[in-house]
Amino acid sequence: MGYAEKRGNYWRARYKIERGRYGTVVDSAGETVRFRTRRKAEKAANDAEARIREGRWRDTSGKILFGDYVSRWYAAQDLAASTLQNYRRHIEEHLLPTFESYAVDEITRTDIGEWEKRERALGYAESSIKSWRAVMHLIMADAVDEELRDANPAARRRGRGRRSDRLNHRGPEKVVTTALGILLIAERAALLSGRDDEFVAIVVKAYTGMRWGELVGLETQYARPASLRVEWQLYELDTGELLRCPPKEGSRRLIDLPTWLAGMLLGHIARTQPKPCSCHGLRYAFGGHRPAPGAHQRPGPKLVDVARRAGVSIGTASAVLNRPETVSGTTRSAVNVAITELGYMRGGPVAELAPHWRRSSFATWLFQPAATGWYPKKGPRGGHPVSILAEPWPGVPVRGRGAAARATACWLPIAAGLTPHGLRHTHKTLMDGLNTPPKLMDERMGHEDGSVQARYSHITADMRRLLMAGLTDLWEAGLEQRRALNPGSPVAVLDALLKG
Repeated sequence: MGYAEKRGNYWRARYKIERGRYGTVVDSAGETVRFRTRRKAEKAANDAEARIREGRWRDTSGKILFGDYVSRWYAAQDLAASTLQNYRRHIEEHLLPTFESYAVDEITRTDIGEWEKRERALGYAESSIKSWRAVMHLIMADAVDEELRDANPAARRRGRGRRSDRLNHRGPEKVVTTALGILLIAERAALLSGRDDEFVAIVVKAYTGMRWGELVGLETQYARPASLRVEWQLYELDTGELLRCPPKEGSRRLIDLPTWLAGMLLGHIARTQPKPCSCHGLRYAFGGHRPAPGAHQRPGPKLVDVARRAGVSIGTASAVLNRPETVSGTTRSAVNVAITELGYMRGGPVAELAPHWRRSSFATWLFQPAATGWYPKKGPRGGHPVSILAEPWPGVPVRGRGAAARATACWLPIAAGLTPHGLRHTHKTLMDGLNTPPKLMDERMGHEDGSVQARYSHITADMRRLLMAGLTDLWEAGLEQRRALNPGSPVAVLDALLKG
């Protein structure tokens, strides 16, 4: 399969000519074609490779090899970038290692069954194996359509196998939480990030059921006094690029907001005054909580430069900034002079934050510690509790060298196993508890029910008002429970709500 190669500010398309030999897509003058996006470069590379393979994509016996066929098949697909990315990953990492040298018309059901067993033995989730087999089914179905074989070996036959496997292959039930749990997790996430943005975002996600990409891609122009419009999402590709594309399955929709939630969201936008991002030139309601990748590599004095200038260790220079009372006056003075002379800015040479959240950084370093009270494993260091100073309640995270020794407590779990997507399940569960009509639930979630019953169901203004009233009651009950634990909060937005 062809691939795209990053070269400075452009992509070039590379394709396989023969084993160990690759070429680059060039124009009529023999110059390398510079593509602006990875997707276009990959398509050109696959097209070039398909042309190379024309007339010689069979082995010496005239058999069509799976590896050659799937490269041609992939190059012919015209799908969303996110779908192509997933297909490519499934093919390269799980299908080609086993089936690349097989002849297309000689792959059997037994071969695919044995492959499934091996993947399962390696510890892969059943849902993942199901996705990979689905891609294999698509490839083989097209091979059948091209009359390269008689039947699809990846098709599952009904009524075969042990019935108990149906239960064994089901994934674990998704973890959900309560109205109080939403508040507590949102509060902790805001304490971990050091700002109110994450509190607002988690509450919005839990009380609207938005998908992660829809939340990250929420543009300020679609936030309104009584609703928000889901028009686009930002899908994170393997390259790190955030692709602006329509929401999943074309589920553009208007989501009604209770008065308190609309006020919170609009107040957040007014307070933060989002600027247009450099990648899309649009204003988004929520942005990243850390510097953009590579920001620390930009020119500017670093803490190590300050330490060298002052003639102290990096740890001592850090202590002057974080715990000045532990350092002698002479050393503090030397470090402060070095900071002034070098123009060092705390937080790195560039204080500008990334324009968008990344799924891994948000879920791994904010949401998971907030929900479980534990930081995940990183490198040789295993998972460890979130160290906090117990006052003010619910505790302020302690960071830096010796954090555990300086801490006075740690957080207990709120909802172990809860993920950001679990908030979407939580919203559906809350609506079930409020006896919300299925038609209205589907509209909010971005689902579509094609049954006859759904065609005869309609949403009324009274249904919407009842749902907004029910969500408001849940929110206020959660606030009362949180106020009973402690009447204040270090998070400014929540503190105002509790005192109000």
